[in-house]
Amino acid sequence: MILVGLTGSIGMGKSTTAAMFARHGMPVHDSDACVHALYRGKAAPLIEAAFPGTTEQGAVDRTALGARVVGDAAAFSRLEAIVHPLVREAELAFRSRARAAGKSTCLLDIPLLFETGGHRRMDVIVVVTAAAEIQRRRVLARDGMTEERFEAILAKQVPDRDKRKGAHFLIDTGHGFAAAERQVMAITRAIAGL
Repeated sequence: MILVGLTGSIGMGKSTTAAMFARHGMPVHDSDACVHALYRGKAAPLIEAAFPGTTEQGAVDRTALGARVVGDAAAFSRLEAIVHPLVREAELAFRSRARAAGKSTCLLDIPLLFETGGHRRMDVIVVVTAAAEIQRRRVLARDGMTEERFEAILAKQVPDRDKRKGAHFLIDTGHGFAAAERQVMAITRAIAGL
């Protein structure tokens, strides 16, 4: 099975692009959605054991958890040690289902693909990008986003220019949905020919 890793920095349009790949028949595993599900299920008791008082009614209270781990590298590492193996387990189950359904390719939507070293296990890497001013405008339009928070998020991510250097394919989302969709279709055809 061909593993396609899809990534992109905040505000680049990665989620919208992943949905385009799904519409064109590629199975898509969304790591962010997986984490949200784990926080309402399997990960909640493990996180509560490691960080008492961070769950409510069997689900992780993201605000309470954030207050415990943000700015504390050791705590954040403990959280990752709980969550990452569970995400990987869910991803492997997803890939098995896709293979059983006769799919030869699946796309793994992983926001921190390069940051976590996940790019090393992909056959193909697709990076979603846009001009810096477009990215900034998109992100600052989000509820609750500030310049300071945006800059802090960027500081934790591999720079866009470096992600682009590590890509097999780029999708520039700065020219509208139709242009991005054409790029997705071209990449889907190219991957099918591998």
